[in-house]
Amino acid sequence: MIEIAQLEKDYLVQGRQVSALRNINLHIAQGEVFGIIGRSGAGKSTLLRALNLLERPTRGKVVFEGEDITQFDASQLQSLRQRIGMVFQHFNLLSAKTVAQNIEFPLKLTGKYTTEERTKRVAELIDLVGLQEHANKYPAQLSGGQKQRVGIARALANYPHLLLCDEATSALDPETTQQILRLLLDINQKLGLTIVLITHEMQVIRSICDRVAVIDSGEIVETGNVVEVFLHPRHTVTQSLVAENQALDLSLLQELAQRGNVAEHSYLLRLTYVGNATHEPILSRITAQTSAEITILQGVIARIKNTPYGQLIVEVLGSEIEIDKVLKLLGQANIRVDVLNHLVQSSINSTTDQTQEN
Repeated sequence: MIEIAQLEKDYLVQGRQVSALRNINLHIAQGEVFGIIGRSGAGKSTLLRALNLLERPTRGKVVFEGEDITQFDASQLQSLRQRIGMVFQHFNLLSAKTVAQNIEFPLKLTGKYTTEERTKRVAELIDLVGLQEHANKYPAQLSGGQKQRVGIARALANYPHLLLCDEATSALDPETTQQILRLLLDINQKLGLTIVLITHEMQVIRSICDRVAVIDSGEIVETGNVVEVFLHPRHTVTQSLVAENQALDLSLLQELAQRGNVAEHSYLLRLTYVGNATHEPILSRITAQTSAEITILQGVIARIKNTPYGQLIVEVLGSEIEIDKVLKLLGQANIRVDVLNHLVQSSINSTTDQTQEN
């Protein structure tokens, strides 16, 4: 669907060259929801706009449906942009036109459709985004969520093959955000439409994306399946983004460190469950088969798109033989185990150093 190869974008700012994107290499498959996440100023908007040449790269290729669009002339770009819809953060609706007229506008611009064809298409899209009772209202009469539904319908007007979403939910409240995300997911599934979205919120990525790329200072620092990236982030930027949404609470480490030591036969474990194992009583079975004591200190059970998952922080007390037995049984149950004792010890050392300095 999309191949991005060695993409770079430079700007000239006050006579000085500033790099906004550096050596971007990505593959986005047909029909997937692909997320790009990063802090403000990381380069995600520039990258998204390079996909329809609203931002022309300084170097590199953007191959869309087998064609390097960086080589397109003005006429080819006009045709390309009819195949790529775009949803904006602040809606960008025409205030003097009704909902129906806003949706019809891109159809009129092409000059391809009769009045009857446009009317039929607008009715289809109004039904798709759930605005049947609002067709003749003006943007000022709509809520934020309704305005974004109009923006989505308008972006779909010309039967695009690709939908770009530029922070499409960041101006909305949490409940409306979830409604819009469910609508995008429904559109993806019903139409088989490829969606690329940018956001600074990991919750948005977790809700609807299949794969994700993490961008920082103009570079892709991590990419992969959302389940893997969310549950086992490798790069410090990703770890920070995930920590804001769900991760090991640092206060827990501090609390354990304040106890002064970690018991000789105590293990602090992070257990990660994915899929059907999430809802099975695995810890109950293990405690029944061993004499080890297992205490749940922190945990969450939720979903990443359609995949259930759980992450628990547990403390296991017992003899070395019993702890080894627990670890073996966890492995047999396909539970990923991360030993966190070294993190607690690090917190202890840090606390000790600060005490000595004082």
